[in-house]
Amino acid sequence: MRIPVATYRIQFNPEFTFESAKAILSYLAELGISDFYASPIFKARSGSTHGYDVVDPNQINPELGGLENFESLIEEVQKHGLGWLQDIVPNHMAFDRQNPMLVEVLENGPNSQYKDYFDINWEHHYEGIRERVLAPFLGKFCGDCLESGELKLQYNQEGFTINYYDLQFPIRIESYSNVVTYDLARIRRKLGRNHPDFVKFLGALYALKYIPSGEEGMERYDQIGFIKSMLWELWNDSVEIREFIDENIQIFNGEPGKPESFDLLEKLLAEQFFRLAYWKVGNEELNYRRFFTVNDLISVRIEDERVFNHNHALILKLIEENKFSGIRIDHIDGLYDPAQYLNRLRDHASDAYIVVEKILEEHEDLPLTWPVQGTSGYDFLNKVNGIFCHHQTQPKFDSVYYRFIGHSISYKAIIEDKKRLIIAKHLTGDIDNLANLLQRISGRYRYASDFTIYALKAALVEIMALFPVYRTYINPEGLSKADRDCIEYVISKAKENTPIFFNELTFIEKFLLLEVDESLNPEEAEQWRYFVMRLQQFTGPLTAKGVEDTTFYIYNRLISLNEVGGNPGEFGVSLDDFHDFNQHRIAYWPHTINTTATHDTKRGEDVRARINVISEIPGEWDSMLRKWQEINAVHKDCIDGLDIPDPNDEYFLYQTLLGTFPFNETEFPTYVQRIKDYIIKAIREAKVHTAWLRPDTNYEEGFIRFAERLLKDMPDNPFLEAFLPFQRKVQHYGVFNSLSQALLKLTSPGVPDFYQGTELWDLSLVDPDNRRPVDFEQRLALVQDLKQRYETDKLGLVQELCQSPEDGRIKLFVIYQALKTRREYLELFQRGDYHKLTVIGSLKDHVVTFARTWDHTTVIVIVPRLLTSLVKPGEYPMGEQVWQETRISLPSSSSSVWRDVMTGREIQGDDTLWIRDVLTDFPVALLVNQNQQE
Repeated sequence: MRIPVATYRIQFNPEFTFESAKAILSYLAELGISDFYASPIFKARSGSTHGYDVVDPNQINPELGGLENFESLIEEVQKHGLGWLQDIVPNHMAFDRQNPMLVEVLENGPNSQYKDYFDINWEHHYEGIRERVLAPFLGKFCGDCLESGELKLQYNQEGFTINYYDLQFPIRIESYSNVVTYDLARIRRKLGRNHPDFVKFLGALYALKYIPSGEEGMERYDQIGFIKSMLWELWNDSVEIREFIDENIQIFNGEPGKPESFDLLEKLLAEQFFRLAYWKVGNEELNYRRFFTVNDLISVRIEDERVFNHNHALILKLIEENKFSGIRIDHIDGLYDPAQYLNRLRDHASDAYIVVEKILEEHEDLPLTWPVQGTSGYDFLNKVNGIFCHHQTQPKFDSVYYRFIGHSISYKAIIEDKKRLIIAKHLTGDIDNLANLLQRISGRYRYASDFTIYALKAALVEIMALFPVYRTYINPEGLSKADRDCIEYVISKAKENTPIFFNELTFIEKFLLLEVDESLNPEEAEQWRYFVMRLQQFTGPLTAKGVEDTTFYIYNRLISLNEVGGNPGEFGVSLDDFHDFNQHRIAYWPHTINTTATHDTKRGEDVRARINVISEIPGEWDSMLRKWQEINAVHKDCIDGLDIPDPNDEYFLYQTLLGTFPFNETEFPTYVQRIKDYIIKAIREAKVHTAWLRPDTNYEEGFIRFAERLLKDMPDNPFLEAFLPFQRKVQHYGVFNSLSQALLKLTSPGVPDFYQGTELWDLSLVDPDNRRPVDFEQRLALVQDLKQRYETDKLGLVQELCQSPEDGRIKLFVIYQALKTRREYLELFQRGDYHKLTVIGSLKDHVVTFARTWDHTTVIVIVPRLLTSLVKPGEYPMGEQVWQETRISLPSSSSSVWRDVMTGREIQGDDTLWIRDVLTDFPVALLVNQNQQE
């Protein structure tokens, strides 16, 4: 297995292709990256900017350059000695006409060879979508779309389709006769009975009457293909036939203003294996599983071995050919049985480096039985971010927040409330499906025969709203202690909250704990397990939508903590917790990924580093808030008694501006537009005053006007005059947080990962802001210059970097030097021990330090934190005047001479290292000691 030294995530899209990637390989190699980490590269919906909407998993995306350019890129990747870590999407595909397997399902329904490929309930309890697939993509009610002429019957070489703008839905072959035999006498009169074209046309009609069912397998497909080819040939060869079909299409498409003219098309729609519906219907009534709440991403039944083999054919081939050295699995929690999937994958790819995208809650661990190297890194992100939040100031910070918004607020209460909101507004159909499944099963038991659908659904809602983790992993093998503890906790809390449903909750608890009645036959026992495993597939999406995509935009106490996988209810992380976390990773997940930014993070890593600074100065933060609030009161609109923005949104905006305000003034015009775009996304995600489902343009426009007034670039802007001095102060301390964070990522147990462009300052916001183009030529030139300068004048270089942090070179330098050290001492970082070092002195809480050891080599990491009380704005945390008597107790086996790879200096230290002697020229240190004694 190839364990990466460091990975670099690239977001492919039609503007950044395989050819584009080829141009940056020399830069990645120069920087010290070992593995190219690619976003999905398989054929996706046309124009996809992310690749997660796959339409063909066995074709390289032609919009990225296709197979030929991919092979060329792979060749160059391997020439540079890089591995390839590939992001794959096993859970879902695009619900789109470009998805050939789905089109085949929509055309043939239960007769389709792919009917079990997608996660569709063909036996849905609602008759209107039984043996049909709901297609909730219309902008208004289906009847309105019909009578306005927006739904159109069309014909091309592929056959007849119902089109809604650029959406196309194939009609079943059995319905062709309705169109082509309508007023058949008309074409008979025109051509005559014995005309060869008419005779051929009758032959096609005759074939339509005798379409084999799905049981005949390929015979059905052969006949469908034969009929379609005959009709297309007639269409092209006979003007009369073409005109006849065109006229019929025009008749079927009706005439707006004449409702009765759409009767034919309405009848045709009713016959199809799909049911077109208003897009909001998908939230309330659904018979296929989606990715989260996204209607146009339909889930696949990857647990079916045939589906697994089909969807992974190309992936496994590329692994076998050593073109992929590793894979990152997207949304592992969406799978029916993650353990089964991972074991099957490992059986086919025994030497692949595998990580999973998995959100771990506090005190939750990745299942140790999973045959993977770890996660994609959110657990590390939140631990390292947390140590830069000053947890001792929490009471003061709470007071500031509550005073500003005018009331206290509970993070846990918001989560429960917003989960219920998501269930009610977005997942009603999914919960209904679970409740109906449960009722069908429970009806077989005498002690559950009186349970109503209402009560069972209410009990399920309570359980799901209280779930403390994304999901459990109960499967036919049983359940773990962690799963049992989780279920018992949830049921206990649910009974406290809703004692009226005590009996239903007790019954469901038996299900969830797999306490299967001995009287059940194997089929009934399997249905019992099936319900549990289906339920588990929905707790994750509910948590993601309720927490990450809603609560994180409402609970704004300190938004640097509102990160994917984070817990903003916990105000920071202690140093002991951070070290314990790293010790655990050494023991169980030494090769998991360490990340500080991804394509999904809510804000850039350096934005979080800045915002964390205000956790150290709650009094000053409060003072500034009062001043800004007073200045900006005149900029607020008031509609129906509501000031826009409300205090909570205003508080959110001020933190956002502190974290993202650009170093360079030339970026200001584009920055203002980015903030305006972000405001709309953030307040719609919050779902308080506006939402994606029902935008409130008055509130949105009022908030945008407020932001424009605050950021109006003019000499006498009173807000900016008051804001910028404080922002520059926060920015100054944020630089040190960023450097410390970067070095910790590079040296802690695990594989450091870099999201594209973040080796310079990352002041981006949530996507699409964090997917803007990256200037790789600039970065290559900077790395080469740093490398050359370091070789000739180490101290001169670091002094210059400290004097001009705004250009980002200081961060790039730390990354480059640490990556060089990782490569030089690779076994130490991949296999070495981890030791928390004892810090002595009055400033011990301001130092994060640990040692990594392997064989005769020891590396010590030293970074500062919580600096606002140690150095004045503009000063650096270096020298005796700052660190005084603070010192580190050294490992007993080390020698007395240490080399700092940042400055090149040698430092003496037998059993003690004085921080004042280490941090003299640079704010972070990476010390190497090679003890040659046997």
